Amino acid sequence: MSPLTRRQMLALGAAGAGAAAVGGAGLWWTSGGGEALGGGRELVQPEVLSSRDGALDLALEAAPARVRIGARTAHVQAFNGSLPGPTLRVRPGDTLRVAMTNGLEAPTNLHVHGLHVSPEDNGDNPFVSIAPGDSFDYDFSLPDDHPPGTYWYHPHRHGHVADQLAAGLYGAIVVEDPDPVPVARERVLVVSDLTLDDSGNLAEVSPPQRMMGREGETVLVNGQVRPRAGAAPGERELWRVVNACPARYLRLTLDGQTLRLLGRDVGRLPEPVELTEVTLAPGNRVELLVDTREGASTLTAAPVDRGSMDGMMGGAMPGDGPGTDEPIELLTLEVTGDRAADAGPVPPGPVLRDLREEPVAARRTLDFAMGMGMGGMMGGMRGPGQMMSFTIDGRPFDAERTDQRVRVGTVEEWTLTNSSPMDHPMHLHVWPMQVVTEAGREVAAPRWLDVVNVPAFGEVTVRVAFDDFAGRTVYHCHILDHEDLGMMGTLEAR
Repeated sequence: MSPLTRRQMLALGAAGAGAAAVGGAGLWWTSGGGEALGGGRELVQPEVLSSRDGALDLALEAAPARVRIGARTAHVQAFNGSLPGPTLRVRPGDTLRVAMTNGLEAPTNLHVHGLHVSPEDNGDNPFVSIAPGDSFDYDFSLPDDHPPGTYWYHPHRHGHVADQLAAGLYGAIVVEDPDPVPVARERVLVVSDLTLDDSGNLAEVSPPQRMMGREGETVLVNGQVRPRAGAAPGERELWRVVNACPARYLRLTLDGQTLRLLGRDVGRLPEPVELTEVTLAPGNRVELLVDTREGASTLTAAPVDRGSMDGMMGGAMPGDGPGTDEPIELLTLEVTGDRAADAGPVPPGPVLRDLREEPVAARRTLDFAMGMGMGGMMGGMRGPGQMMSFTIDGRPFDAERTDQRVRVGTVEEWTLTNSSPMDHPMHLHVWPMQVVTEAGREVAAPRWLDVVNVPAFGEVTVRVAFDDFAGRTVYHCHILDHEDLGMMGTLEAR
């Protein structure tokens, strides 16, 4: 049995050992491996909805739901009553049509994170607002050359994004590869977190937690507490991992198994890269090839230091830390039985486009900042008239203002600076970004992401090809409380 962390002991002291042992679904374990809390059960894959004849049509309802989390009944919000929502599988060139109904008490909408589709009208339009009880018909048309990979969907109604994602509204999207890697099986692993009170309801979030970016006490894989999966030695598996946490970074390891990175956020790498760990900021995805070796291994999320508000707020505030003081066990892989036949070679991926070889039409600098002042929205009070502000270029989000105007068909270079003491993962809708410099060094090979982490007091330079689509959309910090508090801007492509 692992020793209790400081955060766990505080929770035990606050709620009583009995209540914490039953109610702490994700972070407290018995010597039996968590079975008493519902852990150790077989990993379940989300329902899969696949396109046919070039289209996938589905009805999607965001509504309150009762689900099992560990050994408890939890009152959450979910798409179509499941946590996570169904996995949507499409192909390049397909049309995805979603009839979305809002069964919540707050307005909502839908964002197809990472898909390169139109932001206008019924496309990936972040300015749509679906009132409670209303519906909206989305129509997403994927280009014929859309990169294969793992993407995801979640609400994006400003002011409600963190609450709705933390409540359980998310699901994976797979754009299938026309030349897939031969594998024994494929697993979708949607990692999320939440905090429940003693009654199984979603716990209230304090102002300091919102300002820091909430991290839930229970960490889930496909809505499950530390599930287990089985494989035979010598098999090759494809793991599609989505970081669907509102603020938690995931530094993933799987000791005892051979891991290779096949893709990250957008498309395939030319060749898979062997690694021992990989870090996902909120919103990032990775595709991992797992070459199995006999024995039991645990997929673990190690702590990530993403900064704090110390110094800005006159010293530490109660609850301002993310509470990631110990590794969290996510999933157990048990490899037993007869050795499988060799899976064969991995076909090469495409040569990646390198925007450093293309002319740059414009250069911009965007600064992500936090500070004390009246500019904050929903911030926590620290003194008479004072709030924490979350801004880009000194301004909080305003849907009526256009912050950046770009020309379709051009390449731009953006320098992303962070003048705050916390990391900010920047997400640009519709168009992926090529990272060209970070930590003052040039990135050697093309690296394409749609969430780029900008470290505290750091700087990253990216290039963006504004191909294909005109329209108006947003860019923002993907610590979703920070987005809701104002750290988002608007962009119009014409």
